Amino acid sequence: MDISYILNDLNDAQREAITAENTHALILAGAGSGKTRVLVHRIAWLTQVMGFSPYNVLAVTFTNKASSEMRGRIESLIGQQAGGLTMGTFHGIAYRLLRQHHQEVGLPQSFQILDSDDQKRVIKRLLKAMELDENQWPHKQIQAFINGEKEEGRRPHHIDIGHNPFVGKMVQVYQAYEEQCQRSGLVDFAELLLRAHELWLKNPQVLAHYQARYKHILVDEFQDTNSLQYAWLRVLAGGSGKLFVVGDDDQSIYGWRGAKVENIRQFEEDFANVKLVRLEQNYRSTGTILKAANALIAHNTTRMGKQLWSDGEDGELIKVYEAFNEYDEARYVCGQVEAWCEQGGSRNEAAVLYRSNAQSRVMEQALMQAQIPYRVYGGLRFYDRAEIKDILSYLRLLINRDDDAAFERAYNHPPRGIGQKTAESIREVAKHNQIPLWQAAEQLVEQGLTARAKTSIANFLGLIESLTEATLGLALEDQMLKVVSRSGLQAHFEKDSSEQGKGRLENIDELINAAGQFKQMQSQTTAEGLPTESQVITDGVDAIAQQDGTLLHTPQYDNPLADFLAQAALEAGEKQADEWESAVQLMTIHAAKGLEFPLVFMIGVEEGLFPSQRSHDDPASLEEERRLAYVGVTRAEKQLMITFANHRRLHGTEIYPQPSRFIKEIPSDCVDLVRLSGSVRPTVAGGYNTGMNASLQAALDAENETGFSAGEAVFHQKFGDGTVVDTEGSGDHARINVNFKNAGSKWLVTAYANLQKK
Repeated sequence: MDISYILNDLNDAQREAITAENTHALILAGAGSGKTRVLVHRIAWLTQVMGFSPYNVLAVTFTNKASSEMRGRIESLIGQQAGGLTMGTFHGIAYRLLRQHHQEVGLPQSFQILDSDDQKRVIKRLLKAMELDENQWPHKQIQAFINGEKEEGRRPHHIDIGHNPFVGKMVQVYQAYEEQCQRSGLVDFAELLLRAHELWLKNPQVLAHYQARYKHILVDEFQDTNSLQYAWLRVLAGGSGKLFVVGDDDQSIYGWRGAKVENIRQFEEDFANVKLVRLEQNYRSTGTILKAANALIAHNTTRMGKQLWSDGEDGELIKVYEAFNEYDEARYVCGQVEAWCEQGGSRNEAAVLYRSNAQSRVMEQALMQAQIPYRVYGGLRFYDRAEIKDILSYLRLLINRDDDAAFERAYNHPPRGIGQKTAESIREVAKHNQIPLWQAAEQLVEQGLTARAKTSIANFLGLIESLTEATLGLALEDQMLKVVSRSGLQAHFEKDSSEQGKGRLENIDELINAAGQFKQMQSQTTAEGLPTESQVITDGVDAIAQQDGTLLHTPQYDNPLADFLAQAALEAGEKQADEWESAVQLMTIHAAKGLEFPLVFMIGVEEGLFPSQRSHDDPASLEEERRLAYVGVTRAEKQLMITFANHRRLHGTEIYPQPSRFIKEIPSDCVDLVRLSGSVRPTVAGGYNTGMNASLQAALDAENETGFSAGEAVFHQKFGDGTVVDTEGSGDHARINVNFKNAGSKWLVTAYANLQKK
């Protein structure tokens, strides 16, 4: 038999993996090492060489896209024989099992699947029926509790309540939810897997049938399995089925949604005679990028270990850009994208990766200003996100009570007891009298509503009136802070402790940042003689110096809130690039998993942002953050650029972050520290002071003609004691950024500042 078509174009490790004997196998597949190829060729080997029928093979993936791609490649390799193969996602396979065995699991044949939104609505109706205040029992928290317990294989009667009344009430809601779903013939996503697992446990004859059928079970992205998925696989494999699992413990980044990296580490202990194969040859990235990735991930102590390598070129050094702030950072990215295109590259070859979704706002703004088409991959643009629209609707009502769209969005969000019937009454009065919804609501408060509805509407109208009065004369940022707090939106979103909920809070913080910076960026006048290059590193702000050396800003706008809302609407109105259009891709590093790009930017690589502040006191979380950084680095094929800022506005606060430890963990001979021409900034603290492009470093250091250096203690007659943060320019136009203990951060023109060294 000619089997060369199965073995051709495989490296030695790949051949070793796919030709494994009839045993369990754990394939540690590094980034870009050809794991899908190994899975496809393993199936071909099983069916064409070892003589197993496709009917005896089960292949499990995590996404429909991966399943479809794998099936297409198998069909091209072995032809129509692939038709008997069972392949799909965990949820898809579980669904088919439950359809086939609905009687055994106690479901009607026509049972329906609840998606996340449907599940939320069922829970909200239950809370109302049980007379539980949603402010005290948020539906999102209960939804996460139910799904989390199911993913651990626990029904309500399995949960130890102990003496905790809170857990007791959650279990009570869980029980009521189960009963409601059973009566209605409804199954949520977590229930699909739990019922499929219980099918095995409660029906030995059914389990025996499938164990006899599936002699070989192949699993993709094994590091992402949760407790229930792994338990399901173990039961199905039993004593005869052989598991062939492919994964990478270094790319386990979904712990926050239940994935257990421990599964891949436990595999060799749970199964006997496991064949372990490491796929370490990378076909994606340059040698320099791989060297950096290996050094970075080596700092994790709990990994199984492997070393990526390539027989390709070392390629270019990794550029690490030290930005003044997030605006400088975004402009640098835009400039590098334009340079890439000028050298023959295309925009769709470039991806901008970030740790937090909130970071997209400044990047989107810069790309729009530079007229560079972009798309947000796997998510919404900043001003399209629900929590941002919620806050903007309140702000719009503050300046225009006749804004019906804003009224519709704000009146019952967060929930304040205004039912659908009351809302319809308001709409009917507005339509009949040809008046705005606000006026209709005012009329109905005077007459025509029940006492309860009248109170709820009056409270909302009073809230807007009181917010208008309370925010009068405040700075734009303070106006927004007041609205976010007193509207109840902040407290509403804080109830959701999930990763998604934390992301919403980060987006709200970023909107407040945008408000704080908006007026500053829009209301400056240009001073004669200010150096052109300074415009690149001062948030786009032009300025003139006063006698004390501070930069004088001259406001030109009488209604900053109206201007801000107009700007937000204009940015929201700018559509993303069409699918056919070459465009830069923006995405979180989580969303980038499985993708690759010739040019990759990782922005905001700073302590407190990446790794996140939440991970600093938890070694396990910090290791997951490092795995996330490793995933980001290994998305790059040819060129990787990493940026960090010396000054950033984060969570509504001006901060001066340190470069991320992840940057410092990259070998210095892999890195080229770059900065914009004409600017002088401090070197990477605690990081590259030797061995990294020494000639460039010396040249940049020589440019600093201010006479001050970063970290130096100084005294100013007006502002008192401070610490030098940054310097810029030379001669009469040299400037210095000082963080004063009692006056905050200020840019001073050195010639006028009269600073004294301490």
